[in-house]
Amino acid sequence: MAQSNIKVKVQQFGNFLSSMVLPNIGAFIAWGLITALFIADGFLPNENLAKLVDPMVFYLLPLLIGYTGGKLIHDQRGGVVGAIATMGVIVGAPDTPMFLGAMIMGPLGGYVIKKFDQAIEGKIRSGFEMLVNNFSAGILGGLLAILSFLGIGPAVNGFTQLLVAGVDWLITAGLLPLTSIFIEPAKILFLNNAINHGILSPIGLEQARSTGESILFLLEANPGPGLGVLLAFMLFGKGSAKQSAPGAGIIHFFGGIHEIYFPYVLMRPMLLIAVILGGMSGIFTLVLLGGGLSAPASPGSIFAIAAVTPGKASVYFANFAAVIVATIVSFVVSGFVLKSSKQEDEDIEEATQKMQEMKGKKSSVAGALQSNPGTLPESVNKIVFACDAGMGSSAMGASLLRKKVKAANLDVSVTNTAISNLPNDAQIVITQEELTPRAKDKLPNAYHISVDNFLSSPEYDKLIDSLQNGVSEEQAEMVEETEADVTAADHDHDDDDLLREENIFLNQEFATKEEAIRFAGEVLVKNGYVEESYVDAMIDRENVTSTYMGNNVAIPHGTEEAKKAVLRSGFTVLQVPNGVDFDGQEAKLIFGIAGKDGTHLDILSGIAVVCSDEENIEQMVQAQTTKELLDIINSK
Repeated sequence: MAQSNIKVKVQQFGNFLSSMVLPNIGAFIAWGLITALFIADGFLPNENLAKLVDPMVFYLLPLLIGYTGGKLIHDQRGGVVGAIATMGVIVGAPDTPMFLGAMIMGPLGGYVIKKFDQAIEGKIRSGFEMLVNNFSAGILGGLLAILSFLGIGPAVNGFTQLLVAGVDWLITAGLLPLTSIFIEPAKILFLNNAINHGILSPIGLEQARSTGESILFLLEANPGPGLGVLLAFMLFGKGSAKQSAPGAGIIHFFGGIHEIYFPYVLMRPMLLIAVILGGMSGIFTLVLLGGGLSAPASPGSIFAIAAVTPGKASVYFANFAAVIVATIVSFVVSGFVLKSSKQEDEDIEEATQKMQEMKGKKSSVAGALQSNPGTLPESVNKIVFACDAGMGSSAMGASLLRKKVKAANLDVSVTNTAISNLPNDAQIVITQEELTPRAKDKLPNAYHISVDNFLSSPEYDKLIDSLQNGVSEEQAEMVEETEADVTAADHDHDDDDLLREENIFLNQEFATKEEAIRFAGEVLVKNGYVEESYVDAMIDRENVTSTYMGNNVAIPHGTEEAKKAVLRSGFTVLQVPNGVDFDGQEAKLIFGIAGKDGTHLDILSGIAVVCSDEENIEQMVQAQTTKELLDIINSK
């Protein structure tokens, strides 16, 4: 248990370091591109534009890191004080990019102002809040800037120079490839972002500033070792692992999501040898041919690597050669491991168990998380897919789940983020199984779901089924609105007056959904169901969220505030054989609804019953007379 706790703490610390860098990767790439293009040795040497290089690396990037680090601790105020404190280390060591200094002073500034705010909470006299907040941030930030200028800056500068000298010694001694012995296994433990952005990138940026490139940016980001493993599974694997490997390879190599190959390695622990040897051979190739990048490649995609490769043919050759060599070596060793071992059909979903065993975690822990994650909220509107960095596996998982949610016609937001940035209003949190304990620690009151395969997890479908509560996906929203109240409704209206034959319009054509909604609204106005203002309220309701229900049916209606404009309950039916676009969905039957005193629930219930059967929909779309269409509705 102690070993597991230490591992989680290391993951959390590494994730925190990378969380300061990852949100600012765009700025790093911008700096790398400007450097590659306009310095004396760049693609398009330009002495004037090259003046951007030093201010960006000395001031912009450290300040962004410091602000982000402070904000992670104490939101906006923490970010401001963190940036002020970071300015001290920048000026205190003017000849060294203060990335490490920013990683120290940014969070420290956020921590100090957080503790101050906690200490004075509830003790400020009314009317003095702004005065105290502004002066406290200014005074504490100024004191930290002085401290960092006098002490932290020079100390970090000395430490940075020591690290750079150590890396130079490893390169000179030809020992740099040995770092793969530590880097590759650490990646499998989800420390890849911590290694890349918390350790290698700050040192690499110091090298890149003076030489234009650094080999360190490719030690962890090289996709070759993982690609070799996945290619071996494509040819020599069995079962679902063999079937899913091609898709995983595309996502890994072109998308830069390295986490996707980790379960494949853990499925056969001997494959650690393959990725280590692949990584070592790639680094050896870089050292031999003089490869490197001008900025971090994040994510570790071949496209990102090409984008930040300095503009020299020899460097392009070295970098691509390193990827190819690492892939070949990893593939050969992986193929040997897979061919030489007796294997039953490989199930990628069983890799989680292997992951737990390798990391010293009891399997019952993950099982408990999956089988008893909490209580599913009754009304779900926000699902968050989280990973350690928030831009790799979580982005892919959120994309897959978003498609399923859309296909299920559920009005639920699906986003992705880093675990450290999980929003407080997240109702359901989905994470890779190994990362779920951290997510639960960050957001204990959310409903947590663990997945073990980013490509296809049964948990996605189980969640969709749970959200639908067993209701057909096309009619889920309508049934949820009506099932609780419709049976108890006290109906005092004439059912025949709800839908009259003159309210049905056949063979209509509309260019946009707004045009169709306005037509339906004007019918309701003309027939005395609603006031004129209700038409605009129907458009406003559609702008909030689409009223398309699936099965080629849409039910536009007014907003909650528009109830006062409803004179009596009723609805109209528009038959649109050629369809009209409702946010990417084709509606061929449009039911315009006006409900008064809860009687609209009865209307919705009736529509739901009729439209739950696709055969009924087809008959109504093909109806030749208004009476024929009305009879289909009334016969159900």
